[in-house]
Amino acid sequence: MAIIPNQCFRHLRITLPRIPKLPSSSFSSLSCSLAQEDLEHTHPDSPNTNNPTSYFPKRGQTLELVCESLAFKGKGLCKVTDTGFVVMCDRALPGERFIGRVTRKKGNYAEVTKLKTITPPRDVVDAPCEYALYCGGCKTQNLSYEAQIRAKEEQVRDLVIHVGRFSQKELELHGIMKPIVPCDIQFHYRNKMEFSFGPNKWLPKELLLEGHNGSESYALGLHAPGFFDKILNVDKCLLQTGPANKVLEAIQDCWRDPQFCLSPYNVRSHLGFLKHLMLRTGRHVSTGLPEVMVNFVTSSYKPELLKPLVDKVASFPEVVSVVNNVNTSVGNTSVGEEEHTLYGKSSIAEILRGLTFQISANSFFQTNTHQAEVLYKLIEECAGIRGDGSEVVLDLFCGTGTIGLTLARSVRHVYGYEVVPQAITDACLNAKINDIQNATFVQGDLNKIDENFGNNFPKPDIVISDPNRPGMHMKLIKFLLNLKAPRIVYVSCNPATCARDLDYLCHGVTEQNIEGCYKLKSIQPVDMFPHTPHIECVCLLELC
Repeated sequence: MAIIPNQCFRHLRITLPRIPKLPSSSFSSLSCSLAQEDLEHTHPDSPNTNNPTSYFPKRGQTLELVCESLAFKGKGLCKVTDTGFVVMCDRALPGERFIGRVTRKKGNYAEVTKLKTITPPRDVVDAPCEYALYCGGCKTQNLSYEAQIRAKEEQVRDLVIHVGRFSQKELELHGIMKPIVPCDIQFHYRNKMEFSFGPNKWLPKELLLEGHNGSESYALGLHAPGFFDKILNVDKCLLQTGPANKVLEAIQDCWRDPQFCLSPYNVRSHLGFLKHLMLRTGRHVSTGLPEVMVNFVTSSYKPELLKPLVDKVASFPEVVSVVNNVNTSVGNTSVGEEEHTLYGKSSIAEILRGLTFQISANSFFQTNTHQAEVLYKLIEECAGIRGDGSEVVLDLFCGTGTIGLTLARSVRHVYGYEVVPQAITDACLNAKINDIQNATFVQGDLNKIDENFGNNFPKPDIVISDPNRPGMHMKLIKFLLNLKAPRIVYVSCNPATCARDLDYLCHGVTEQNIEGCYKLKSIQPVDMFPHTPHIECVCLLELC
């Protein structure tokens, strides 16, 4: 494993202007909501106008609203009847007319809570999950899948136009904007789920009014939307695999038994033993049968307390690994300071694009394996690899090396960079498992590069960049503009920051005397996570 020398990384803090307010007649509602969440670094030369006639409702005021579309994080973009003032409402769906109460204002838009539906939304369906109305995971499960992917495609297009500053005519004339790729499997597609233990079951107000008791017993499930200390008890999740649901059900049946003396962790008092339950599903390399890892995250190491649960889950043939991550901190993370294997192996396997990957409890791996096959194929097609083994690939934010390793056999060399040490360790292991010797993985923070970055690898023919939600740091964007690689494949899990970075790479930043030097050739949205607001995009840029 290679390490970037410390002197290569001095801490740089660059503050760029926030996204300006756009006219409400165009995109002010969505862009302003994004400004507060993700777009802290946006283009300084965009127009800055306000509509002086906008009607600003007061906090606590009740309004009649119509949801026009879905926006950031799956919130409904709505307008006040007769005024056009924009508000955002969680769980409002397109076409729905409803009564909402203003909860807070942010800049030139407001947020409301839905009180009563007057007219049902378009494309509404019955959600198959009993928790869909209360769980924060599947906000659009009661919207037809066709409408979901249509809304996601529209959201990407609007962001590329209004944040990325690409004209709609340009996108259409040159066929840059591609139709979204749907996911063939819309349930049971997640290979990883994390559940939390809590001292009390949380129930929404409507169930409490019906006489249900929300404090009668311990909880194991998912966090209530917007709360770090409230757990919605979940016996079955329709997003995770069938074998994982069997394990969850078995644990729910026994962990509360007083004879086991198991206590859930209380995030307020910081007392208790059981913090999290993480379930991961992979595939046996030879048989293709499912392999399940059960990871108990606890506040201390007491294997004797976990023994009844370990014995219970080990009876399932799919369970090949039970580990214990010990996290003594008061934080809510599932990554422990130490890890112990209580049963079976310390990792499970998965197969992706013909390669075998070993997945440990804290490894990063694409959560939807089926759709990852589709995504990586699109990345390979965008990269336009000649296949003669002559090209060099620079893999930025490489994680455990999954993208770079799937390309390695067709190129001369892959150089991968990632900040997480464990991910680099896993990437090197994955290269060894698959007998790939032309891949080098380096640990270092790509947000802190200096002028020496790039001295340890030849000029690449292709750059793959797969940043996390905040997108790329301006220092890295400047490096890429100076590097002038012939092609960049930008893979994004956040279309808002993706649009911003595409703007920088193609149009530059006049205020900082930075000139863009790339032409946007294609944008391909991919639905990796049905029933959620998340969108993946694969973008191809070519040097002008």
